Parts: sequence; structure tokens; C-alpha cells
Amino acid sequence: MDAMRLQKFLAHAGVCSRRRAEVLIQQGHVTINGKVVTALGTCIDPAADRVAVDGKPVAFQESLVYLALNKPVGYVTSCRHPGKRVVTDLMLDVPQRIYPVGRLDKDSSGLLLMTNDGRIHHRLSHPSFDHEKEYVVAVDGPLPDAALERMRTGIRILDIQTRPAEVVRLGSDRFRIILKEGKNRQIRRMVRRLGRRVVTLERVRVANVHLGNLAAGRWRPLKKEEIKELLTRLDLR
Repeated sequence: MDAMRLQKFLAHAGVCSRRRAEVLIQQGHVTINGKVVTALGTCIDPAADRVAVDGKPVAFQESLVYLALNKPVGYVTSCRHPGKRVVTDLMLDVPQRIYPVGRLDKDSSGLLLMTNDGRIHHRLSHPSFDHEKEYVVAVDGPLPDAALERMRTGIRILDIQTRPAEVVRLGSDRFRIILKEGKNRQIRRMVRRLGRRVVTLERVRVANVHLGNLAAGRWRPLKKEEIKELLTRLDLR
């Protein structure tokens, strides 16, 4: 967990308001690892440091949030990227510090899960867990059946063979693909090997969470049923 100012920590832990926390610190009521601290600029590591107020331990329990964002084209999947629009710019009204799960490149759109639950990042992003990600793709010309079959069985990109994928034709130049891996710009590289170029790429599902009719640039909290099923799939319940 990132470093946090002491007064913010006390407020998030439910001890008191941030302003009241500043008073308690200045008056010597607060200790860090057994030592009294009176400087307001003091930062702590909530996961490692022991904080107490008047000798009573304070535990930090930030509420876990699970959100679905429809990322528009042009936004970078990052929390910070100088000079670029980042996905957290679309979620400034979320009080918790949240992070994207996995990546969705700048030129792609669609479903991006955002959370402060660090447990799920690795399990949803690593191919060993076999969680599905579904995309709708349009390319710059017709794709023959043989091209779709090559994507189904695997194509060599980045000096490795892609895993088998489920591919369904939606039109002469459109298809739906379900992957259980997420190599860098994988679908774009696969299409390029077939002699075409991706025009639009939209992710419509991650595991059991669907994009649905969520408008571009908007977000929604996951439903309780979605969270329960997601955590069950990730073996986190």
C-alpha cells in the first residue's frame, strides 16, 4: 500500500475527521510504532506501521470497491501518465484510490475493471487462471474463413504461439473473439499476421462481468451478484 499522511489515515480509519486528527497529532495523542509524532506532514505505510491514539491501536480498513468502466478510445490505462488522458480522469468522483485491472490499449475501447482490491489483479491478468476476455473487432477488409480458423487454433506472434481462442464471425469484416490470455496488443498483432488492420476493438466482457449498455466514458459499481461470482471464480471467497 502507498504511503499516506497520518491525518488522512486516521480519518479513513474512522477515528475522527481529518481536521480533528491534525489537532490530536499536534497535541501528542498519536504514536507511530510506539513513538509520539506531532508533525502534520508525517507519512506512514498503513500496511506496516502501527498507529495508536491515546494508546489504542488504529486499524486501517478501506472499503473495497469493484467498478466497471467503459473506456473510450484515446485514454491510457494508467493512473498517471504526464501529458496523456488516463482512465482515472473519468472517475474523479470515486473517493477510494482505485487501479485498473489489466490493460486496454489507448486505441481500444470497452470494459475495464477498476478496483482497490489488489488480490484480483494477478488472478485476472495472468493466463494460468484461464479467465475469459471477450472482444468485438472490426478490420479494414474481408477476412476469409481460413483466417478466422487460424485465430482459433493459434497464430505465432512475438516469437510465441497464441493459445486457442473462440472466434465467431459477425460480418465479412467483423468478428467476436474470446481469449484466455492477454499478450501485448495481441488481437492487433494476430490480425496483422492475417494481412489486415484492426479498425475498432471493443472489450465487452471480463470473466462474468459484461459491458452491457454502459455508455462510453461512464462507470458503474459491480452488482453484489457480480462481485460474489467474480471472487468465487478467482477463489477469493
